[in-house]
Amino acid sequence: MSKIAVFLALALVLTYVECNSEGDVLNAWKSSLSDPNNVLQSWDPTLVNPCTWFHVTCNLDDSVVRVDLGNANLSGTLVPQLGLLANLQYLRLNKNKLSGSIPTGVLQLIQWGNLQILDVSYNNLAGRTRPTKAKGRVITTVVQDPKA
Repeated sequence: MSKIAVFLALALVLTYVECNSEGDVLNAWKSSLSDPNNVLQSWDPTLVNPCTWFHVTCNLDDSVVRVDLGNANLSGTLVPQLGLLANLQYLRLNKNKLSGSIPTGVLQLIQWGNLQILDVSYNNLAGRTRPTKAKGRVITTVVQDPKA
C-alpha cells in the first residue's frame, strides 16, 4: 500500500472519530439516564454523528447546537462530558427528574461557550448558576428552580 493510501485511510478514520465525538458525549449521558418512555431510542452510537437522532439539532457543519428533552420523564444526572459540546446553544431539560448538580463543563459553556438557553427547571438539581458571559458574549438565559 502506498504512503498516500495509508495517509488517506488514516485521515478518514480520524475524521470519523472527530465527527462521532459529540455522539459519544450524548451516548455517555444516555447511558447514565433512566428513560422509561424510550425517547432516546434513536440515539444510536454507531452512526457517524448524532444529527439524525430525535431531540438533537445540528448546524450545517454537523455539530450539535440543540438538545431538546423537556418533559421526557428522564431521571439521572448530567454528565461532565456535556461540556464538550462546544457549539451547543440550547439545552432544554425542564420537567424531568434529573438530580445532582450542573457539571462544571456545562457551566463553562455558559461562561465561555455558545450556550444561550439552559432550561433545567422542574428537576431536582442542586446549586445555582448565573447568566454570565465573558466579555463580548451573548448573555445566557438560565431557567432554574427558585429552590435550587
